[in-house]
Amino acid sequence: MVDFDVRLGLTPTDLQLREIQVKRPDEWVELNPDDSPEFRLIQQQFAGDIITSRLFRDEKTIVVKKDNIVAICRLLRDSSETNYNYLSDMTCVDRLEFMSDDEDRFEIVYHLYSMGTFGRFRVKARVSEDDAAIDTVEGVWPCANWLEREIYDMFGIRFNNHTDLRRILMPDDWVGHPLRRDFPLGGEEVEFTHNVRDRH
Repeated sequence: MVDFDVRLGLTPTDLQLREIQVKRPDEWVELNPDDSPEFRLIQQQFAGDIITSRLFRDEKTIVVKKDNIVAICRLLRDSSETNYNYLSDMTCVDRLEFMSDDEDRFEIVYHLYSMGTFGRFRVKARVSEDDAAIDTVEGVWPCANWLEREIYDMFGIRFNNHTDLRRILMPDDWVGHPLRRDFPLGGEEVEFTHNVRDRH
């Protein structure tokens, strides 16, 4: 590891700073309703849907059950306290290798942004492998259309009531979903002088 860092041109000071900047999950703290209008609104109307929340490096995240995801997102968009009128990004996390037995495998991640307050907020919704489906938020933020298609293509998560749920990156006849952690790796061997094919 030292040789690798040296080749990158990292000085001992760089390495020390990098170590300081890497924080561990035990330094996360739960969101406080007094300091987070997002958490307070969801707690008031969807308290039973909250799984966990965290504040880390001034980034606020709340993890919810998937059942009321559309209503939760609409609440965060329409409330004057939050005004998250832009879905800046949306993705999925396959938690196959680091989830416990009683947890859902997938997390749909919504990155919200307010063009009025310049605030940012992250919502995560858990989706099980056995029922890999969640309602579309296309009616809340129309830009979710293509983002959800990418998640469907790469992870196989179905979005209920989506207007055009089909592959967006892979060919239509592709089998499987390449960003799932159990998707088989493939490829061709790289050719070097010792294994190049005879071209004569």
